[in-house]
Amino acid sequence: MGKLIKLVRIMDNLAKRNPKLYARITKIKDVVRHNMRQYAMLFALVVIMIAFQLLTDGILLKPINVSRLIMQQGYILILAIGMVFCILTGGNVDLAVGSIVALVSASSALFSITLGISPIVSILLGLGLGLLAGAYQGFIIAYVKVPPFIATLAGQLIFRGINNIILNGKTIMLPQLYITIGSGVIPDFFGNGGNLHLTTIIIGIASAAAYFLIQLINRKRKIRLDFEVDSKQIFLLKNIGLSAFIILFAYWLARANGLPYVVLLLIVLILFYTFITNKTVAGRHVYALGGNPKAAELSGIKTKKVMFWVYANMGLLSAMAGIVFAGRLNSATPTAGDGFELDAIASCFIGGASATGGVGTVSGAIIGGFIMGIMNNGMSIMGVSTFLQDIIKGLVLTGAVAFDVFSKSKAKVS
Repeated sequence: MGKLIKLVRIMDNLAKRNPKLYARITKIKDVVRHNMRQYAMLFALVVIMIAFQLLTDGILLKPINVSRLIMQQGYILILAIGMVFCILTGGNVDLAVGSIVALVSASSALFSITLGISPIVSILLGLGLGLLAGAYQGFIIAYVKVPPFIATLAGQLIFRGINNIILNGKTIMLPQLYITIGSGVIPDFFGNGGNLHLTTIIIGIASAAAYFLIQLINRKRKIRLDFEVDSKQIFLLKNIGLSAFIILFAYWLARANGLPYVVLLLIVLILFYTFITNKTVAGRHVYALGGNPKAAELSGIKTKKVMFWVYANMGLLSAMAGIVFAGRLNSATPTAGDGFELDAIASCFIGGASATGGVGTVSGAIIGGFIMGIMNNGMSIMGVSTFLQDIIKGLVLTGAVAFDVFSKSKAKVS
């Protein structure tokens, strides 16, 4: 360790003799320090992936297992996207999301099977029901001033009770459309039925090209407006690497059954909510509310309105997760959604969200969700007991929050 520190000091001294090199190294250090939490979680994801790939004798990253892992974790990732907004408002959470998942899956069975309504209309009604449930909680929290923990805990009991009344302890099978959404893949329009899903590869290449082009346009716009940007080398390294990853990911799915509909839904949601957090006034208001509620209110932000739409949005995303989960199971069951709220909350905190609010990203929540999913999948392949899995996940969550507290205390000292 002493030799490593000495080597770093020597390299630092050499860099100081070259002003341009020193400035570039300093800039890289600042970027890494500014994004330390998210980079650390991304690095942890890669390490965990490699570790379980070795421990499972190469089973984890087999194309078919990767496809199944994404479909199994899809509804948790949808919930995590909404949950990160709740956490941003001040470390608040929604404990009722699992019950809303159950309620929407049960109502889907009621609409489509019992009442004979078409599956498309049943899905729309289910989404509306989830939005209504979230709006109810948002109103109780924002305008009645019931603390989010209590309001959503009550919602958890209410919605779970309604689910049990609808199903009456029975499991009801759902129409094919739900199964397609939860477990289906897009058709191969360009393939000939071989082992490689050509349509998925074409979509991957087009997505990678579109991503690189968008990043290039954004860079040129920032340069034109005299904003600070990464060096050309760093820009090319980062974006060519991500574009190559997108193509590799598409190729991996193409070697399995193809691109699942769940992945398409996740991509749309990630892009949409990332745009909201980064580019809209509504997203800035959420961060401001979580950073300092009193200052946000004094600055003219309608904090009640922000809190209301955040929880209404959480209800809508819970409904989407409920439809995906019901399709994945091919049925509506009384126990649907049990523990989903805990997995969604853990995904957000592991992915970099702060326990006190104001800090967190959609991409971070997705990274945290994949960490949880890979751990669950890897330990299941290894035959680790569910009791031990819970202990390990609890330790990982504790470590993630402890890292957040440590980072903040270190920042205050510096």
